[in-house]
Amino acid sequence: MTDVFSKDERSAVMRRVKGRDTTPEMKVRRALTKLGARYRLHRKDLPGNPDIVMPGRRLALFVHGCFWHGHDCARGARVPKQNRDYWVAKVDRNRARDARHLDDLTAKGWRLETIWECELKDEVALNARLQRLLSRERETAG
Repeated sequence: MTDVFSKDERSAVMRRVKGRDTTPEMKVRRALTKLGARYRLHRKDLPGNPDIVMPGRRLALFVHGCFWHGHDCARGARVPKQNRDYWVAKVDRNRARDARHLDDLTAKGWRLETIWECELKDEVALNARLQRLLSRERETAG
C-alpha cells in the first residue's frame, strides 16, 4: 500500500517527531524537580542516552512513548494501516535496541526504570513511584 504523502512530505512529518524534551519527558522532569531531585539529561557516554540520569544514585530513567517503543497498552499495540510492514519492523528494532541498552547499563551497575507515556496520566501514582525510587537509594545507603 502506498503512503498518503510524497517522500518529501513524509520526511518533513518525521523530522517533526521529537526525540528529546517531549511532553512526557518534561512531565517526569517537573515531578522530579518538585521532589527536590537533581539530575542530568541525555548522557551521551551511557548506552542508550538515558532521558534522565542521576549519577550519584546510579539511576537512569527512560521515558518511552508507547507507540514508538511497543508498549503492551492500547496505544502501543496500535499498528498503522498504511505501510504496516515498515512500522512493525521499526517498532521491533526499537524494542531490540532498548533491550540491548538496558542490558549494557545493568552490566555497568546502573539501576534502571522505564516510565511509559500511558503511565503519566495518573500524576499521583507517578509522584509515588518517583518518591519510592528516590527513597530506595536512601535506604540502601543508610
